[in-house]
Amino acid sequence: MKAIIPVAGAGTKLRPLTYTQPKALIPIAGKTILGVIIDQLLDAGVTEFVFVIGYLGDKIQRYIDKTYPQLHCTFVNQSDRRGTAHAICLTRDAVKNDEVMIVLGDTVCDYNVKETITSSTSQIGVRKVDDPRRFGVAELNDNDMVVRMVEKPVIPKSNMAMVGIYYIKESAALFDALDKNLAGPADENGEYHLTDALQLMVEQGIKLHAFRVNNWFDCGKKETLLSTNATLLKQMEDANPAQQPYQFDTTVIIPPVNIAEGCSIRHCIIGPNVSIGEHTKIESSIVQDSIIGSYAELQQVVLNSSIIGNDAYVRGLSQSLNIGDNTEIDLG
Repeated sequence: MKAIIPVAGAGTKLRPLTYTQPKALIPIAGKTILGVIIDQLLDAGVTEFVFVIGYLGDKIQRYIDKTYPQLHCTFVNQSDRRGTAHAICLTRDAVKNDEVMIVLGDTVCDYNVKETITSSTSQIGVRKVDDPRRFGVAELNDNDMVVRMVEKPVIPKSNMAMVGIYYIKESAALFDALDKNLAGPADENGEYHLTDALQLMVEQGIKLHAFRVNNWFDCGKKETLLSTNATLLKQMEDANPAQQPYQFDTTVIIPPVNIAEGCSIRHCIIGPNVSIGEHTKIESSIVQDSIIGSYAELQQVVLNSSIIGNDAYVRGLSQSLNIGDNTEIDLG
C-alpha cells in the first residue's frame, strides 16, 4: 500500500505566511501540518509515500529529506493545479496497482489509521458539519455505505462532509474513474474533484464505507490553524502529564505550550496555547493563543491569536508611567 499526500496548493487563505512557506510546512504544536500527517501514517505501519508537490515544492522535498530520511518516497510535480482529481491521477505510475491511502495535505484528523488501512472495504472519512455546502458531501445508507457523493452541493441531502481521508483498495478502478473525470468539463474554477471520480466508482458498484473521524481540523485558514494548534497542544499535555515544565528567567509559562530548542525567553508571560519555533528570542512580552516561527525575535509586545513567521522581528512600544488619581489615559 502507498500513501498519497497532495501538497501542491498555494495556501492563498494563509497569506502572507504562504508567500515563502508551503501551507503544509506551517508549524503547529511543535511539528508541521505535514509532519502530523506523516507521523500518523508511520505509527500505523505505512512506509511508502507519494507526495504531489507544486508551489514551493522544493521546500517540501528538502523538509522530507531532512526530517524523514527513512521514508520510501516519490515526488510527483503538479505544475498546473487543476484540482484533487488531477493531482491523484498524476501518481498512477508511482502507485501501479497497489492499494492507496489518500490524505489531503492541509487537513489533520483524529482517527484510527491502523483500523482504516486494514479494512476489507474501501473507506472514506466523514464528519457531521453544520453547513455542508462548503465541502464534498457523502450520502449514506443505514449501514454507512456511500450511495452518492457531491462536491459542494447547493442543496445538500446530507450533513456528512468528507474530511480528506480515503483508503481505496481498487486503485485500478480509481485511476479509470479519474481518466473519465478528466476527459469531461472542469468546474467554473478549472478544477477537477476527487469526489466526482469516487462517485463514478460508486455508480460502477464499488463499495465505499464511511467512517467517522473523532476530530477534524481544517488548517486552511488562520482561525482554524490556531484552533488546531490549541487542540493538539492540549492532547500532547494530556498524553504526557509528567513532562518537566519549561524554565526561563523571570518568565511565567501557562500550559499547554510547546517551545522548541535554543529559545531565549526573559521577563515574559507565555501561554496558554502557544507554539514557539527553535532559536526564537522573546523579551518583556505577553504571548497567548499564538504560533511563533523559528529564529523570530519579539520585544515588548502583547500578542493574542497571532501567527508570526520565521525570522520575523516584532518590537512594541514601552512606557514608564507615573499616574495620579482621577486620571484617564488612552494610549490608543
